[in-house]
Amino acid sequence: MDQDLYTVSEVAERLKLHTKTVLAFVRDGRLKATRVGKQYRIARNDLDAFTGQRPTLPDGNPAGRHRHVEVSSIVEIDAIDRAAVDRTVTHLLGALNARAPGDARTRVDAIYYEEIARLKLIVSGSTETTAYLLGLVPVLIAD
Repeated sequence: MDQDLYTVSEVAERLKLHTKTVLAFVRDGRLKATRVGKQYRIARNDLDAFTGQRPTLPDGNPAGRHRHVEVSSIVEIDAIDRAAVDRTVTHLLGALNARAPGDARTRVDAIYYEEIARLKLIVSGSTETTAYLLGLVPVLIAD
């Protein structure tokens, strides 16, 4: 069964179920299917997802599994006033907005503890953008 679409009968045979059971799964929305004329067709990936198997691409790699690397960093800066915090965070967020289009997952979060004058920056995302942002921090907080 190397085809991309299965009939309800083929799915029932493969799962060792009655065709009415498979139809009930389709009608309940538990098994995703496409209606072609008066019949349903079930895609291989939808069947794999329904049975708990990892769908595979034609080249044999698990679907949706492309290697990427992310990094998370926490930077704590003591003895910093509110004006310097605002300036630093504004510049980092501005630099973040200039990132590459494929790098939408990188983010910067900031927490300022006013009672102890400490800024905590949390930077997470791609290694390149994170390294760039971390390189800006010493320049931005210099007196």
